[in-house]
Amino acid sequence: MGKPVLKIKYCPKCRWILRASWIAQELLFTFPEDFESVALVPSEAGVFEVLYNESLLFSRKEAGRFPEAKELKQKVRDLMDPSRSLGHSDR
Repeated sequence: MGKPVLKIKYCPKCRWILRASWIAQELLFTFPEDFESVALVPSEAGVFEVLYNESLLFSRKEAGRFPEAKELKQKVRDLMDPSRSLGHSDR
């Protein structure tokens, strides 16, 4: 099994590319060698979703808010390696 692929879908009309790139940066700092790729994917109006190997990890529409970096790090860690410590992000 290869490394996971992460996609961050965002609405370009809403100008959410900066938020999407910040989330990508946070995840790449925490998991620098663990992803096959991290992609920013322009999507439909109002969309902000994070997908892990095509499975929905977070949806702004479903949650009614944007994700926190800490919660995404925890979700990704739980899928990759539940025993891995995230240091201050675990608190």
